Amino acid sequence: MAGTGGVDGGVACAAVAGGDASGDAFAQVSAVADAVLYEGYLLYPYRRSSAKNRVRWQFGVLLPRDWVEADGPVAPCLSGSADSWYQQTECLVRVRRPGAVVRVRLRYLQMQHKQVQAADTDGRYRPVESLRTDDGTAHLTFDEAVPHEVGFAWPLTDLLRGECGTEAGAPPGEETEPLPGGAGRVVRRREEVRARTTVVAEPLTDDVYRLRVRTENTGRAPDARAARGDALRHALLAAHTLLGGEGVEFVSLTDPPAGLREHVRDCRNAFTFPVLGGAPQETGSVGRVVLSSPIILPDRPQVAPESPGDLHDAAEIDEILTLRTMLLTDEEKAEARATDPRAARILDRVDSMPQEVFARLHGAIRSLTPVTPAVPGDPSERPAWWQEDADEGLSPTTDTVLVDGVPVGGGSRVRLRPRGRGADAQDMFLAGRTARVAAVFHDVDGSVHLAVTVDDDPAAELHGWYGRFHYFRPDEVEPLAGAHAPGLADPVHPPRPQSPRPRCPAAGPEEGRLDGHP
Repeated sequence: MAGTGGVDGGVACAAVAGGDASGDAFAQVSAVADAVLYEGYLLYPYRRSSAKNRVRWQFGVLLPRDWVEADGPVAPCLSGSADSWYQQTECLVRVRRPGAVVRVRLRYLQMQHKQVQAADTDGRYRPVESLRTDDGTAHLTFDEAVPHEVGFAWPLTDLLRGECGTEAGAPPGEETEPLPGGAGRVVRRREEVRARTTVVAEPLTDDVYRLRVRTENTGRAPDARAARGDALRHALLAAHTLLGGEGVEFVSLTDPPAGLREHVRDCRNAFTFPVLGGAPQETGSVGRVVLSSPIILPDRPQVAPESPGDLHDAAEIDEILTLRTMLLTDEEKAEARATDPRAARILDRVDSMPQEVFARLHGAIRSLTPVTPAVPGDPSERPAWWQEDADEGLSPTTDTVLVDGVPVGGGSRVRLRPRGRGADAQDMFLAGRTARVAAVFHDVDGSVHLAVTVDDDPAAELHGWYGRFHYFRPDEVEPLAGAHAPGLADPVHPPRPQSPRPRCPAAGPEEGRLDGHP
């Protein structure tokens, strides 16, 4: 990884030469970073004709500013599921020795349009949606992507004097691949992506600094009113950032040390959220590397060791996707292979998966807790969840659980206090908010969870209708004095809204065909 220097605002930034001690730390998060890079790239059933693969690139998309703001400025948000023209990461870094160096690695995809062209008798080529060569292989026009990684490093002392920056875009390109038998060719084209990354630091205490990393799409759209698909050709896709260095360690923003919580609250992250990376056995509120991702993750995220490869849908269960992929018809598999090389590799892996590898996908126990002996006559002693009548006597809407000596159940009002270490990142955003308990649930491990709706959520009533709740443990809530007592009747909800049954499209493409036409 070569460092790159720059001059911004009159500050000379000297690039750091030599080895990169962050390499090992970055390697520890490479699997998760790759999963972020290709999340949603191509979804099951991995065919071009599938509706879900016609609307793509949903995370970390940085488009030209004039296209994004054609209808007004964008509102910053924590996750990168909204289109923007910039990402900003702010985090805390603690210096452990003199001569500290900060290293930044920006990663993203550049769209590449794969155009299949058929050969005419006059020697010219014409674009087509699909083409089958004499050997029976199908070739489809489709949008692929090329990964890019830009690394740079500066001494912390330079970053304290002012902003340092470097160009981080990708050049245009074109490659041509002839097809067998002179049937035609495949042309892959990439448009230029212009981008710039800047880094600056400010002191907070004697050894703690706030680091700001900002990446902007600095290009202009050929047409600010163009369709999104056209603007994406000039965008950074699935953009995310890795931070490391020498002589530094980073502070968790979800579980910071008590003395740094106020400084953490002052960090402003836009369209991305930084979490600590590292090995599973690492613990604590500091770490050697940060992954700033457009997808909200916990500290030290991991890819399950049982997973044999990326399926581009990390929120889904590998076993289910693998089974469903195995059951694709030969025609569907042929279309998937013709759609994208990554889809072809998924099919190859699934079709050749050894039984012992597949068996590991069925499940794993990550942790075990000691069983507390039951007190004779204790009413909480129930049959095991797999036994008959295990649910007898349970009533989520009327059951209660003691919290600080107060019975809490359906109708109770509480203040949310998610535990610091190990809490879900999205739960942390609700810290301090008030909520109403809807039900008390017991899970198969014997734990108790409170289903709540947040008081100031405009959609709280709608969530109650459809049973969409936030879930917290009893030790993560604080009963409110004078709150609605459990068991009291709530106001009757209005009738659940009814949605009309969607009609089938009159002339949509037929699923499973290579040409996408009926």
